[in-house]
Amino acid sequence: MGLCHCKCKEDSNSSRNTRNDHRNRTNNITVDVPDWYGHLEQDRNEWYMPGSESLWWKSKPSRVVEKLVLDTLNVIGTLVENEEDPPEVLLKLHNIADQEEGWITVVQSMVQVLPIEDPLGPAVITLLLDDCPLPNKEAVLRLVKLFNLSQHAAIGRGHKTVRHQRNICIVLGVLAEKLSGPSSVAMLTPATLSYFVSNLEDNVDPIVTLFSIIALEKFAHTSENKASIMRALSTCPGGNPLLKLEKYLNSAELIYAQVGFCAQWCLDNLFVIEGRKLSYESVDMSNINSMLNTNDVSEYLKISPDGLEARCDAYSFESVRCTFQIQSGVWYYETTILSSGVMQIGWATRSSKFLNHDGYGIGDDEYSIAYDGCRQLIWYNARSHSQRKGQWKPGDVLGCLLDLSENIVKFYINGELFASSKELFNQASSGFFAAASFMSFQQCRFNFGNKPFQFPPSDVYFKSFNKYASLEPHQKIVLPRYYINV
Repeated sequence: MGLCHCKCKEDSNSSRNTRNDHRNRTNNITVDVPDWYGHLEQDRNEWYMPGSESLWWKSKPSRVVEKLVLDTLNVIGTLVENEEDPPEVLLKLHNIADQEEGWITVVQSMVQVLPIEDPLGPAVITLLLDDCPLPNKEAVLRLVKLFNLSQHAAIGRGHKTVRHQRNICIVLGVLAEKLSGPSSVAMLTPATLSYFVSNLEDNVDPIVTLFSIIALEKFAHTSENKASIMRALSTCPGGNPLLKLEKYLNSAELIYAQVGFCAQWCLDNLFVIEGRKLSYESVDMSNINSMLNTNDVSEYLKISPDGLEARCDAYSFESVRCTFQIQSGVWYYETTILSSGVMQIGWATRSSKFLNHDGYGIGDDEYSIAYDGCRQLIWYNARSHSQRKGQWKPGDVLGCLLDLSENIVKFYINGELFASSKELFNQASSGFFAAASFMSFQQCRFNFGNKPFQFPPSDVYFKSFNKYASLEPHQKIVLPRYYINV
């Protein structure tokens, strides 16, 4: 798999470091276009024009820009090679967003049309906000005003749909992180803060709650905002809502489980409450002998206090290896998919590199291999092989088997063999770890054998990490980043 460096952005700002991972990770995804866009296709030649200087779009209906956004969702997967020219749709959107009015139009269009159902909708938002010229403070504040956020705009009390509000939360979270400092402080108006906090209430759709928590996390990167958020949370009539949301951590409804994970992570790492015991101090680790390695992880990946769950809310491709190394034999582990987007889960040696800001993770070099059930691909050495058996969905269980006696890797979904490969052994023969990489807003839970597997292969004898591994007590501690960074 190659990198997909957007030349239009490179030419306009060659000194700026870019994050290419959202362009790298999105091939083979399609989305259904709403019926009401059909008439635009008839006039496509009139508005889908080459060129990069004119304000052609200003004389066209707003749905033209919305159609370009949906086209981006459809063609984003073609951006595979680093040197290839970006598709015309990205050039057009980049051109539109080059001026303040156009930038606002592009953002409003993303909010309006990117669907909840497509797992790559959030990736389009982060891609376009990263690729398009960085707005000035005035443009951002104008956008916030146009969103018209307040406590009464929260879901169930306003006219905005779940789709709109999810997309608004993602947009503001991305901008808060990219513009941390005075601009981020100016964005977090009392009305906007009230909107986010109100979305943490019980009567709000959990998708909106989830992305409101993530947005608050991004705004808290600026210390003044963090103080404002903590005051707002502490003065809620029913108490800090994150404490209630944390209880969803083990919910059978997986969107609520994600809410619980993010609430707990914020309470442990950002919005620490005096007198509340940190999660790592109370979690039972007595039966855990293998876990995700907090010393072998890229910088922004979130790991649960028991070391068995991982989530990425950064705008980079975050990776982790487990603590147990395999030298010989047949081994198996499982992951429960909590979100349906792009994750590359499989096996890696210590030589496999984590290049999170360049979009390289597990399966992107000769020392690792991974399965991505969102795009139905096996990844090895940055090249993919299609496995058309259906996309994974939340609740699915990915089984990963490594057979060093036969030199083969097998991937199962809910017990059904979906893919196999021998390529990993072209360069490596031993020293393997369970490993995974995550795009933004993705989460899964690992089972290395501390509890019974849900779909163990019946045709081969295998070993589990937890039975043969061991960890010292201090190796089982997942410290909050607050303590790591002090």
